[in-house]
Amino acid sequence: MDSLLTIVVFGLTAAAIYAVAASGLVLTFTTSGIFNFAHGAIAMFCAYVYWQLSSPDAWGLPVPVALVLTLVVFAPLMGLFIDRVLMRGLTEAPPTIRLVVPIGLLVALIQLASIIWPPNEVIANLPEFFRGKSIDVAGIAVTYHQIITMAVAVAVAGTLRVVLYNTRIGVAMRGVVDDRELAALNGSNPQTVSTIAWALGCVLAGVAGVLVAPILRLDQIQLTFLVINAYAAAMVGRLKSLPLTALGALILGLSRETVRMYDANLPDWINVDSVPVIMLFIVLLVVPQQKAELFGGRADKTRMPKPTITEALLASVGLVLVAILIPMVMEGNVFNAIGSGFAIALIALSLVPLTGIAGQISLAPFAFAGIGAMTMHLVSPGGSPLGLLAVVVVCAVVGAVVALPTLKLRGLYLALATMAFALFCEKAIYPNVESFHASPNFPRFAVGGLSLAGDGAYLTFMAVVFSACGVGVTHLRRGPFGRRLQAMKDSPAGSATIGLDVARLKVQAFALSAVIAGIGGVLLAQWRTQAGPSQYALLEGAVPALPTVLMAVVGGIAAVSGAFLGGMLIVMFPIIGETYPFLKNLMIIAPGLAGISLVANPDGAVSQVVQRVTGELERRRQKRLGTLDIDDRQAVGPGALSARLRALIVPPRSAVLPEEIPIGRGATAEQLAGLDGELGLNWGRCDADPRSA
Repeated sequence: MDSLLTIVVFGLTAAAIYAVAASGLVLTFTTSGIFNFAHGAIAMFCAYVYWQLSSPDAWGLPVPVALVLTLVVFAPLMGLFIDRVLMRGLTEAPPTIRLVVPIGLLVALIQLASIIWPPNEVIANLPEFFRGKSIDVAGIAVTYHQIITMAVAVAVAGTLRVVLYNTRIGVAMRGVVDDRELAALNGSNPQTVSTIAWALGCVLAGVAGVLVAPILRLDQIQLTFLVINAYAAAMVGRLKSLPLTALGALILGLSRETVRMYDANLPDWINVDSVPVIMLFIVLLVVPQQKAELFGGRADKTRMPKPTITEALLASVGLVLVAILIPMVMEGNVFNAIGSGFAIALIALSLVPLTGIAGQISLAPFAFAGIGAMTMHLVSPGGSPLGLLAVVVVCAVVGAVVALPTLKLRGLYLALATMAFALFCEKAIYPNVESFHASPNFPRFAVGGLSLAGDGAYLTFMAVVFSACGVGVTHLRRGPFGRRLQAMKDSPAGSATIGLDVARLKVQAFALSAVIAGIGGVLLAQWRTQAGPSQYALLEGAVPALPTVLMAVVGGIAAVSGAFLGGMLIVMFPIIGETYPFLKNLMIIAPGLAGISLVANPDGAVSQVVQRVTGELERRRQKRLGTLDIDDRQAVGPGALSARLRALIVPPRSAVLPEEIPIGRGATAEQLAGLDGELGLNWGRCDADPRSA
């Protein structure tokens, strides 16, 4: 009986925190259509702000004043800033970018908190409210903090009910949820509603952070993860229903406490940390979900580079030559970072066929990398290349098995399902493989007298492997299989209509991606000559998985070169910070800022550079031929910079003036192009991009 009461008391406390956090998550998603992956990081940041204001070790303000400043001033302003600066620009963005930018915010907030409150220097603890005071309920001591937590959850639920159903802004919120365009026609301003929802969502995240922080030691990662657990509760409510979300939080809280109580009698893979992940995965599969994209799903029109096989081979030869030369000019930390970058780039490359070409969003490339390294360690601990065959087989099978239950998931729900799989590997699989968990020694490949033990030889080997995989992906991209994957990305329903087996394509893409990531995981472990769970964790370790996925998208998720750039950037940022100390803090936060920058550049860095270089070469060619527009001539040559500065001040002359428009005669192509630019019209011509159809 005491055990049951203990489960109920602690379960209700946890459920109350999850309910508050998940309510904020649902509120922002339903009014903006953007799933706030940074919700946990916002809760963590608000908890740190509250500690900074209230702790005697910091500013020492009275608790009520600190609470008001944190939850009434800081949190709403934070929501206002996030909506105005970041999220508003995502309305028309491709699905991948709408998912990745909040992840960039999550990474940036965690890194910013580690700069402001360094974990090794600031030992922050928040006391419970009315510490030491409790009441006795049937022999169980229920603390005042637990009672306050449950009371706050009830008050939040009641307040949201009143706001949503008895106020004009609440009616406007529900109207925007049902039909954004219709609500706008009826006098509501969806942007204002979205801003208010983001502010309110941040307040709820802050409340959850302040309530949960006394239960744990203040820690950037652990606090963020605890609120991430609320994703499962939000999914029970289908990201729309607050009552069902509260029910999901209750189930989650009671389940966690039950597992905590009977942990010794359960299988190793069922523990307190894995319960939310298992629940999230089951809910995604069982509960019918609506479309991931609210307000009408938009096609992903991210530009995809189309290099020829010859170009890919030439680039590969160049990469291998560079790898041969690197040991001659670099050493120490820079050399080690570049070696890790080659392996991480291969893991990032696994996203090109899966996400870039097939449009299947995955947050689990490092999970497959970890499975590959673990398989190699178990099957061939001595470093025999034959172990790589086992890695290929195991990763292909695991990738296909992960794909099977997620065949009906797309967009956000697929991203959450793969994230749940990655967390399950991190919390339940790796820790229970004792030989892998205890930092195993990872010898490099050796066949007879041929050994890759030397760093230079192994770096060249990794360059060869990356080049071979890159050429293979390029060949796939231009072949029939690649075209089928792209057709599935553009329109799964249309692909099925013309006879393509979409389910088989999806399984094949997942299996191929898992194999590439698994090989990358083996290379990473062998380069470092050691491996462990933290090496393949989502947010922890020297190179966390989520920032790496972020940088792969920043580089260009549809390009081999983008994956390579992303892998290199994630390892070179710390090196730049060490070399130039005044840039250290900027380099720490750089991955998050780069992810946020995708709002303005959804095609990625490589695509942007290629477009600019191509445009510059084209202008120079037109200048040589004498066909360059008079205004563009200023942008080429010695006066380019001054011309661009002048263009910022004085708008360029219109290509077509109103008095030049012919009356009663046909217009020339140049005049039509000018009118297109001036008026934004298409004059009935066909769009050459078939994905726009």
